[in-house]
Amino acid sequence: MIYKILKRSIDIVGAIFLLIFFSPVILITALLIKLTTHGPIFANTPKRVGKSNRAFFPYKFRSMIVNAHELLKTDPRFKNLHKEYTKSGYKLYNDPRVTPVGRFIRKHSIDEIPQLLNVLKGEMSIVGPRPYYPEELGQQFRKFPEKKKLLKNVLSVKPGITGYWQVSGRSSVDFDKRIELDAYYAGKKSLFLDLLILLKTPWAMISGKNTV
Repeated sequence: MIYKILKRSIDIVGAIFLLIFFSPVILITALLIKLTTHGPIFANTPKRVGKSNRAFFPYKFRSMIVNAHELLKTDPRFKNLHKEYTKSGYKLYNDPRVTPVGRFIRKHSIDEIPQLLNVLKGEMSIVGPRPYYPEELGQQFRKFPEKKKLLKNVLSVKPGITGYWQVSGRSSVDFDKRIELDAYYAGKKSLFLDLLILLKTPWAMISGKNTV
């Protein structure tokens, strides 16, 4: 109980502070998206799976062309890309749907700053497992059925903007290892582990290492 109260308090105070701290970056990013592309500032992405299997929409700056997720399945231009996505499940390299501004903000995780609003709403935490797409889980558990037992543990906590996976290799880590990291984090429930992850997060953002 104390852990939950402290973690929620840190989330609220931290989210407010970070929104103020990153406000110049938020304004510049929104302006660049509007000036360089047609369409909304925020991405129209499918729902993700949150704590206790509750679905929610994560706020993200739009880093792709409009309706990118739908076009991946329906546009003949992305037929080969869709095959790659179906095979890998979540990693797409050299994705042509990504805009020039989008490529930069994805590399440095700027596109995920608006998820601080999800933190204030109680849908996410600053630190936690990355939220999964339902479709992604279905695809990956067909490949790694033995990992499905870990999902209950992962969904026992709120997903996070940053987390153990994000500071441990990101896109270089395959799904089976990623969900192991998420399950380990969820089982620990440690503010000390949260602190270690937070200390590693700035370098992960600045370096942009292992992003796609």
